[in-house]
Amino acid sequence: MEVINAVGRRKTAVARVFVQPGNGKITVNKREFENYFPVESLQNIVRQPLTLTNNIDKFDILVNVDGGGFKGQAEALRLAISRAIIEMYPEHRPVLKTNGFLRRDPRMVERKKPGQKKARKRFQFSKR
Repeated sequence: MEVINAVGRRKTAVARVFVQPGNGKITVNKREFENYFPVESLQNIVRQPLTLTNNIDKFDILVNVDGGGFKGQAEALRLAISRAIIEMYPEHRPVLKTNGFLRRDPRMVERKKPGQKKARKRFQFSKR
């Protein structure tokens, strides 16, 4: 089996994933997975599609992730891994789809408007 690549996005984070058969090693930006995502909840988010499809120790995953914060990067990585799994095993699609791992979350930060303090917050009104 050759190397499968996929892309996942969330907020401003973009994750490019290269999946190949192996023993479960995940490398993120040339660092160990546990060092890049030190928080256990973020590690669980990334591993969700692998545990759901029982592929936790079948693939070596090389990741390039850029932009956003840690949470956005973890969710972008989850989407990319899910897309790569479907490319290899189309029969896993219904399981991943029902758990919502194939939907690109469209929510983005609203832009700041001119003449305002933030996107919706106004400057304080002064009558005098």
